[in-house]
Amino acid sequence: MMRSQFKELYNAWAKTNMQGKLQRLTWLLLIAILLIFGSTRSIAAKIDPGDGHTASAIYILHGIDRVEDRSAIAATGVDIIEVGKDYIVIAATPEQIDQIKQLGFAPSQFQTLAASPSSLVDPAYHTYAQMVADIQSYAITYTNIMQLITIGLSYEGRPIWAAKISDNPNTDEGEPEVLFTFHQHAREHLTVEQGLYTLHLLTDNYGTNVTITQLVDTRVVWLFFDLNPDGGEYDITGGNYQGWRKNCQPVCDSSYLGTDLNRNWDYRWGCCGGSSAISSDETYRGPSAFSTPETTVISNFVATRVISGVQRIKVAIDFHTYSELVLWPYGYTNDPIPSDMTQHDHDIFVTMGEAMAGMNGYTPEQASDLYIADGTIDDWLYGVYRIYAFTFEMYPTSFNPGFYPSGDHIATETERNREPILYAIDVAGNPDQVLPPPLPPQAYLPIVMR
Repeated sequence: MMRSQFKELYNAWAKTNMQGKLQRLTWLLLIAILLIFGSTRSIAAKIDPGDGHTASAIYILHGIDRVEDRSAIAATGVDIIEVGKDYIVIAATPEQIDQIKQLGFAPSQFQTLAASPSSLVDPAYHTYAQMVADIQSYAITYTNIMQLITIGLSYEGRPIWAAKISDNPNTDEGEPEVLFTFHQHAREHLTVEQGLYTLHLLTDNYGTNVTITQLVDTRVVWLFFDLNPDGGEYDITGGNYQGWRKNCQPVCDSSYLGTDLNRNWDYRWGCCGGSSAISSDETYRGPSAFSTPETTVISNFVATRVISGVQRIKVAIDFHTYSELVLWPYGYTNDPIPSDMTQHDHDIFVTMGEAMAGMNGYTPEQASDLYIADGTIDDWLYGVYRIYAFTFEMYPTSFNPGFYPSGDHIATETERNREPILYAIDVAGNPDQVLPPPLPPQAYLPIVMR
């Protein structure tokens, strides 16, 4: 299906959005049907499966235990797949390997990237069309607490869907808001399942679970289920995983395809060696910040949540795989408290991050403790809007199974984040609550003069 066809359907749906429910659902069903029969074909026809991948292979570098070394390696534009205690796993081209060797490191090849996604696509994971059908069915069932919207289109023309969960979803009550985003990177399909799990958690338990009911009654929760639908669909073309990371937007004056969405956000974009200006690299940041339609539509949405000069969104989590980490800003600098962060906010980040990691068993740390990354969503959300933004790197912790764990793990690994998700929604009411209160005046010991 061509982008223009999606636009026509999207515009028609938008016109009926505020009209009768039956008419609206008819358009949603039509979009879903056309997605099933047309969307994957259009991507496959436009993408050369070799672009950006045929020259890549998987390497391991031992003796890498310093963030400075990891950042220097990342600055070559390689895709750092896994960070261990004293090693890293990367996907790199021969040119990048030459650069790494010039830095004094000794990478060892142990698998080609084309062969690394060796398993067939697991049917337990939702395709884009199946995801749309699921969220649309919930929008019909839970009209009292859920509003389903689209905020724009991906490059290939797929609607980017969001759910608003609140006790009065069609009314702006001025309640604190939380933002959950999923699937910036194409091969990280488990994050879509986390988004659907979160939708089911908040809706299926409303009215029966006291905690969840109270949270939905007093907060607004935004779920953006799939930030990279084009890349996700391409990653499963042909029935085998493709190892795709970026979106599917052609790069001007280049034969390569795709931008790393999580290097395309407009805060410290391209500032610090934490992304690549080379279009063939996996961490290619694009020709400019917000050069991708996917990041642009999300940024436009977040801007609309500034009401009377105050950003309503207080807490955000962006879900990725893999490594089992809870990360907080900044990624662009190793400084834990640079000039664009206060001690107060840093303390909240650390306290929240450690609390959530204690709930799901992940490791908590500042994002740059892995390596420098600039132009990320967390840096942008906090740097521009002072939203307490985190990244969750989900299951597993190692290259096997890496980005493609068996569907048998979906239920366990999404349930694993139940408590951190509810905690984040709760804290959004007043993030200062996580810090200990100041001591009352009488608690201070008097100074004894001798």
